[in-house]
Amino acid sequence: MKPVANEKRVELLFEVGCEEIPAGMLPKAEEELRTNIEKLLSAESLSEGVTVETFSAPRRLTAWVRGLLAKQPDVETEVTGPPKSVAYEPVGAPTRAALSFAEKQGVHVSDLYLVQTPKGEYVAAKQIKLGRTAAQILTAILPRSVHDLTWPRSMTWTGLEGARFIRPIRWIVAVLEGKPLKLSVGGIPAGDTTRGHRFLGSSAIRVKSFGGYEKHLHSNGVIVRPAERQEKIDRELAAHAKRSGLDIHEDAALRKLVIYLNEFPTVIQGDFDPAFLNLPDEILVIVMRDHQKYFAVEKKNGDLAPHFLAVINVAGDSKGIIRAGHERVLRARFADAQFFWTSDQKCRLADYLPKLERITYESRLGSFRDKVERVRAISRWLTEQWFNLGMLQAHVAEADRAAELAKCDLATEMVREFPELQGIVGGLYARAQGEPVEVADAVYDHYRPVGLDDPIPRNLTGCAVALADKLDSVVGCFAVGVVPTGSSDPYALRRAALGIVKIILDKKLPLSISLSIGAAAKALVTLKPKRGVTPAQEAQILEFILDRAKYVFREREGFGYDEVSAVFRAGADDLVDAQKRLVALKAIRKSKNFEPLAVSFKRIRKILEKANIPAKDGHHVNPDLFESPAERELYSAVRDAATKVQALKRAGKYQEALVVIAGLRKAVDQFFDGVMVMAENEAVRNNRLALLAELLREFTTVADFSEIGGEERR
Repeated sequence: MKPVANEKRVELLFEVGCEEIPAGMLPKAEEELRTNIEKLLSAESLSEGVTVETFSAPRRLTAWVRGLLAKQPDVETEVTGPPKSVAYEPVGAPTRAALSFAEKQGVHVSDLYLVQTPKGEYVAAKQIKLGRTAAQILTAILPRSVHDLTWPRSMTWTGLEGARFIRPIRWIVAVLEGKPLKLSVGGIPAGDTTRGHRFLGSSAIRVKSFGGYEKHLHSNGVIVRPAERQEKIDRELAAHAKRSGLDIHEDAALRKLVIYLNEFPTVIQGDFDPAFLNLPDEILVIVMRDHQKYFAVEKKNGDLAPHFLAVINVAGDSKGIIRAGHERVLRARFADAQFFWTSDQKCRLADYLPKLERITYESRLGSFRDKVERVRAISRWLTEQWFNLGMLQAHVAEADRAAELAKCDLATEMVREFPELQGIVGGLYARAQGEPVEVADAVYDHYRPVGLDDPIPRNLTGCAVALADKLDSVVGCFAVGVVPTGSSDPYALRRAALGIVKIILDKKLPLSISLSIGAAAKALVTLKPKRGVTPAQEAQILEFILDRAKYVFREREGFGYDEVSAVFRAGADDLVDAQKRLVALKAIRKSKNFEPLAVSFKRIRKILEKANIPAKDGHHVNPDLFESPAERELYSAVRDAATKVQALKRAGKYQEALVVIAGLRKAVDQFFDGVMVMAENEAVRNNRLALLAELLREFTTVADFSEIGGEERR
């Protein structure tokens, strides 16, 4: 089968125009559209030499495809028919078999020819499958590329049985080499007419190519490329800051969001009453950022200035009308925050604790008041584990107090109005009401980290409360069957597990994860809702947390996949210890003895598995049954090395321990070169298997060498 060349290349412009798509969903949709088109083109043998670029803005998703073959290659195939002896009579005349074969292939019998095969000469015919045009193929795949986009939710706008999309589709542009394609998406027929900015542009702009499309839209209030919108925003933000002698309160997430909120972004500056600066900076910044999408600005000393920068979706604001509107809205939001700040503190933070009984955490796990009591118990247990880190009984009391107050702000008016402030408000109220700094900071920080780039709580008390909160969430939800599946994780358990891992590693906490899970399980069964956690569920939770730890070690710390597997197979209940062993393994694995020994360990594991002998079982080795010097030398080397390795492990000298283990290579090689493990004598065979089991058992507690990549010797 071979393609027949056809090298004419064409350009596709494709646009889905719709009502405004939520800004946070656009980057993923933009990338998904590109992936979908590339995948569908590849399935049609049209992807070679093709470049697919996608762009998005609030009212559109755009794809620009270059280097597209105008037509699929014709494919020539050879079809084999009956043998020559069956197809032709001795005189050379075609038989009925040859005529039938020719008819079936749609060729004249004279077009048949003979081919030599391993079975002899056979009749054959050539078939040419004509490739379809790009227009024919795109008509089918473009609607599918849109249909296959995944959204957190979709809607219908033409009836319940109609098309589904994140927002109603209003127009479709599908132009191939200047000519519109005949297709429809969501019941909307495609054409060559796009629309400009809702307020700044025309509602009907004809386009024939991407270059013209981009140019015409720019003159109609739409900057097509997100990167260009970002450049414009960054440039104008910097200009405003320089002009006023202020610094921008940096917020990478907000910078990314405003790119996709606007089709023609312009930055304006607004002001607010300096009296509002009496409120904590955190409240002012979050109100500006989360509710209004404004950038806060700071003086050179880091104090907030009574100004903000807003990105608006028009070319400018020469009369100041838009600025005045933004200032009016922000004034109202700040006034609300100021009222709540004053009103909430008419009572102590702890006085809100009884109100948590009316706020449900999870129907089967009870209220947030119930959760608080469990978190207090786990926090106390954690701090008691850390006395060797310098914590005293007083710290246990502080952790208990911080855990008691941590969720109280959920019942405040401030958090009801501004949910983004939960935790932060509790910490601010605790500080304002004279709670110890250690306690106030722990309350403030206890939701941290919310991601791998987020800082952990600033003190050990905060770490204890944060770990307790996250452990309770994971253990409790698993106990009632709320387990993350696919993209569904309503209680953010993956994030909680990542937070547990990050706190332990960043703070170098010597903590047993399995014992911590047990402490959380104990709190769940002794306190409300008094629900038990089965051993199977505890094992599932441990694996869930360790999976996050594996990800951190591989993707964030750069350890190899096999290195992580080797260390975790040897045990990883203490993540700090596992990290030390990973560092040692990475350092030693390139030594001359290590990789060959890893291959031998892999061989040993296979032998034991085939013989159905678990390496962890302590089979007795009888030296009197040894028949060769190689057995005795390996036995002696194992016993000698085991003593040294155990002492080095106790001292935490894992790299030195691995060097000793790697030194066993010579004895192991001699054993396999001179000893038949599966001897006919059962006692001898079992003794040799016991020796291999002891070798594997003794020297896979730092890392399981059999997990390290390498080819097994023949």
